[in-house]
Amino acid sequence: MAKLYGLMRLGRDAEIRTTPSGEKVANLSLVYSYWRKDSSGEMPSQWVDAAFWGERAEKIAPFLKKGAQHLFTLSDVHIEKYTGKDGFEAFKLAGRVDDVELTPKPRDSQPEAAPQRRPVQPVRPALLPTYAVFDDMDDDIPF
Repeated sequence: MAKLYGLMRLGRDAEIRTTPSGEKVANLSLVYSYWRKDSSGEMPSQWVDAAFWGERAEKIAPFLKKGAQHLFTLSDVHIEKYTGKDGFEAFKLAGRVDDVELTPKPRDSQPEAAPQRRPVQPVRPALLPTYAVFDDMDDDIPF
């Protein structure tokens, strides 16, 4: 079974629906960037359709908003074939969300005030113990 683990950005808000059996599912559209530039200087990325199942899906969906970046663990990652709007066959990556770790929201665009610096109090050196100087040692050391 293939797994995918990494920071992914949401392409749209989580959509909650109920299956005919009554189970809740949140459908997610995630984008995974490879974090290295290709030969054209672009950072390639891969879109992934993911589903988050059960009660956890319903509880976490309000926090999964478009543009947010979180750490996702997906299992059962596979390629699905579908027919696109233009009538041609296309492929997409899909998987099941096992876990998500929410990351903090990015800071506002306004710069924060610099923290106040306090003056450093001078440290009084402790009295150092006096040790024997090498010259005071005997030359007849057995080793």
